[in-house]
Amino acid sequence: MSRLNNLSNRFVQPSQLRENWTATINDHVIDLAWSPDGKYIAAASVLGPVTIFEGRRRVVIHAFEGHEFGTMSIAWRPDSKVLASAGQDGEIRLWDMKSGEATHSLDGGAAWVEHLAWSGGKKPILASAAGRKLKLWNAVGDLVREYPDHQSTISGIQWKPHVRQLASITYGGATLWDPQQSEALHRLEWQGSSLVIAWSPDGKHIATGDQDSTVHFWIMSTGNDLQMSGYPTKVRELSWDATSRYLATGGGQEVTVWDCSGRGPAGTKPITLSGHQDFLSVVRFQHRGKLLASGGADGLVYVWQLRGNLGSRAVHEAALTVGVTSLVWSPNDQYIAVGDESGGVSVFSVIAPTT
Repeated sequence: MSRLNNLSNRFVQPSQLRENWTATINDHVIDLAWSPDGKYIAAASVLGPVTIFEGRRRVVIHAFEGHEFGTMSIAWRPDSKVLASAGQDGEIRLWDMKSGEATHSLDGGAAWVEHLAWSGGKKPILASAAGRKLKLWNAVGDLVREYPDHQSTISGIQWKPHVRQLASITYGGATLWDPQQSEALHRLEWQGSSLVIAWSPDGKHIATGDQDSTVHFWIMSTGNDLQMSGYPTKVRELSWDATSRYLATGGGQEVTVWDCSGRGPAGTKPITLSGHQDFLSVVRFQHRGKLLASGGADGLVYVWQLRGNLGSRAVHEAALTVGVTSLVWSPNDQYIAVGDESGGVSVFSVIAPTT
């Protein structure tokens, strides 16, 4: 077991992020997603409507009605031609970007559909989680598989990178699934409640952020697990860097980054990044680059550069008037889209710092 330490890197005044544009939807931004081709940004309101913006300009492409009682999750199909949304009406909808219409409405299997995830590949599969129900759908909305109910509510799902294997988390651990099989492949047991899952890009590790203010960590080749504790609050924020070496976590006001190379983070001292004045709401590494972005309930957005023993630092910042709820990098890693509590959607340019 590893514990957090009070060693923080010296905070150096960063430069201001350049705001490209800002817009407002009708309420709190519950989810934000940049299309894989970089053309669109989808912003889901907690009240239900989903707005599609042009990625680099403040232009509304579509305004979808979303879901009655509220939208919970959105996810782009890998070809960027369809957006999937899920909500508190128990439905999953597929929205066509060309026509601007919902082409399919699918029954999630419970009152709330909370999680969506598309697989990659030429024939992508959409996974949906609603209560204890996990379902798989093909690219045009046909039901592929409905698994037996989980023992408790599913709190997160994620596809293994580059492999058709799905992980779901509940109280008690993680379960691995193959779309070609009706029974679970493997069960990673842990007597605790996981809130969010992050599979490393190389597929060698699974991390979960947990209700008991810990991060759980599985080594897939051996099945061994470990736990990082000492967080001030429950951990809902996780992100791996592109190399699978660094795992960034929230669970408080500081961004905590674990070095998972070699024998892993057990017994090591993490990098701690200070600057936020309130709890974090999101941490997110670039898709391919080395920069890490964080947003918090204080309305602050930081972009951090990790330098290991040379000292990590914030290189860019922005200050919103209300708390950050969502943050995503553009596919080319040059822009950040940020959603906030009042319905604001802002896009910032990020210039890579010189070393």
